[in-house]
Amino acid sequence: MLTPASPLARLDAIDQARRLVLQERAPAAQSLIAPWIERSWRRCLSRGHAPGQSVAFAPLSASGVRQARESSRGLTRAAQPVLDELGRALAATRYFAILTDAQGIVVDVNGPIDRQDCRADLITRIGVDLSEPCVGTTAIGAALSELQPVWLHRGEHFFDATSSYSCAGAPLFGPWGECVGMLDLTGVDAPERPELQHLAAQSARRIENLLAQQQAHQLLLRLNWPGQGLGTESDGLVGLDGDGCVSFSNSAARAMLPVLARAMSLHGARPHAGELFALPHEQLFDAARRPATPMAVPLWSGLQLQMLVLAGASSGAATASVRVPPATRGPAAPPSARLRDIESALIRQAVDEARGNVALAASRLGISRATVYRKLGLQRA
Repeated sequence: MLTPASPLARLDAIDQARRLVLQERAPAAQSLIAPWIERSWRRCLSRGHAPGQSVAFAPLSASGVRQARESSRGLTRAAQPVLDELGRALAATRYFAILTDAQGIVVDVNGPIDRQDCRADLITRIGVDLSEPCVGTTAIGAALSELQPVWLHRGEHFFDATSSYSCAGAPLFGPWGECVGMLDLTGVDAPERPELQHLAAQSARRIENLLAQQQAHQLLLRLNWPGQGLGTESDGLVGLDGDGCVSFSNSAARAMLPVLARAMSLHGARPHAGELFALPHEQLFDAARRPATPMAVPLWSGLQLQMLVLAGASSGAATASVRVPPATRGPAAPPSARLRDIESALIRQAVDEARGNVALAASRLGISRATVYRKLGLQRA
């Protein structure tokens, strides 16, 4: 975040960057603007835009608005409680919240919107297109292009007509890592509030978690590293269907479990719990029948996570705005495999990972050495 010593110095740095990039077509010093802003400006120039041209803020047709609403129904439902809380948090400011779909179309708004000010009214109409090709550099277009939280102030917007705005934005990712929209916090002629980037990013994660949990699932696994506690927005979330296949995950879970991140690139492959955790997945279903208590769960890497296993929602449909892959199992648990074969395969893999150290393998699996010997038919040394 670039924050010179005073508001005037900040605006002066932006003016210098605009002169270099937009008039002289020269690179701007990184001390003047963030690199992603310059990239966005250059994309606007490559489309033939000029900073002084007018901006239409054109809405979709009536049928287009209906289609955008329908395709984003799941997203808007998940976001509603978060937008309501943001509206209350922003009530004493000149900032408000905008929710868009992955194309930058406004699908919901909340907060202190001054409808008498056309600059606020124009950008908060449901169905208006605020994508980068239509309105140039904004937090909305930048977050959807860069796929990271952003903050920009006044003249960091490309068009002169949008230089009265200050805005924070964060992309929203669906249950399989796809970008499904973004959350924007915008003010008109408002003091710069770069801390809103953190609020937007934190709120976006909450929306993602609510969106993920809309998907049908038999088990909900809440994950975190030892010592981090469970039950917060930082938890990894993984949903399992009745066969132990992953039905959704959130960003935190995909960061903790690389198998999930790799699955995003496999055109809908849904890994099995046996590929994620070094224990029989039936233990997870057994845990859901007992009072919810955090448990240590070994990973195939040798690391451990703490997990809370909760019974999930077996009914409920995926919304039109979220792609749910078909139930394609990974190799760890084919449908025809018998339980004892699955257990034996998992235990043997753990022993191999431990390079034959039965005690270490048993510790990672959370079972006794005697069980390892018995399940694999090994002779004790």
